[in-house]
Amino acid sequence: MEKDFIEAERFYQAKKKVKEIREFYEHLAVFILVNIIVIAVNLITSPEYLWFVWCVLGWGVGVVIHGLTVFDIPPFFSKDWEEKKIKEILEKERTSKSKNNYGN
Repeated sequence: MEKDFIEAERFYQAKKKVKEIREFYEHLAVFILVNIIVIAVNLITSPEYLWFVWCVLGWGVGVVIHGLTVFDIPPFFSKDWEEKKIKEILEKERTSKSKNNYGN
């Protein structure tokens, strides 16, 4: 019974990860398409001042952070980081308490 639960949980987590990756690629595609339009408008209306750079940089930071989060590049951006850390701390407390109980 527990094996079925574990397999269902793994499937759910994999499905969730695929959805996050798809959403990132959608975000990236919209970023590229919209910024092409913004660049074109900037170059047509006021080519002497390239204000599109601010749009690309601002939104680009968001896209990069989104990508780092989705692909778990640095561990502190991971959505599961807090949960893993909590489990780690609880495990350390449990093992230290069991060592203290054996010592008494």
